[in-house]
Amino acid sequence: MFTGIVTAIGIIQSVEQRGDLRAVIACPFDPATFDIGASIACSGVCLTVVAKSGTKGAMTFAVDISGETVSRTAPGMWTKGAKLNLEPSLRLGDELGGHIVTGHVDAVGTLADWRPDGDSTRLTIAAPASLAPFIAAKGSITVNGVSLTVNAVSDTPDGSVQFELNIIPHTADVTTLGELRQGASVNLEIDTIARYLQRMQALRANAGA
Repeated sequence: MFTGIVTAIGIIQSVEQRGDLRAVIACPFDPATFDIGASIACSGVCLTVVAKSGTKGAMTFAVDISGETVSRTAPGMWTKGAKLNLEPSLRLGDELGGHIVTGHVDAVGTLADWRPDGDSTRLTIAAPASLAPFIAAKGSITVNGVSLTVNAVSDTPDGSVQFELNIIPHTADVTTLGELRQGASVNLEIDTIARYLQRMQALRANAGA
């Protein structure tokens, strides 16, 4: 479990296609604080540490990425030199600073518009129809592993949805979101509470049919 509060940016040092894709990621974490088998969210994807090395502030760790995960995440993100938003899994007693995040990508969205808004940046993201029932103004959504608040939602005739986000300078500086440009693909995870509410509503509707 995660909160969507990114604590570091990692860089993929190498990728190797084995049975699965093995990626080695460099980051400023302390390897002494991670066990083999620990979970780290990598731009919104929960992955397992299978190897680690380095020293405090200069850690590298390896993860295995299945073909299923590659197919369901943003194209091109698992390449050498790519930057990833990193968040270690939540521990008992940690502050829940964002919202509950599982690290399971629900869909890939597209950055439809990018424009300055005061000191901040206003992003408009297009998401598939399957996510439309779960996205609401002032609700939470995870974009590339970052917990964000939805500012506005616009439904489109084909059933898909566009929603707006405000990225403050701090968030742009400490995550990869500040480097996004129009047309970029992003990993999206809907709010867990919205997921269960939608399921309950569907069951009530079926019961009344």
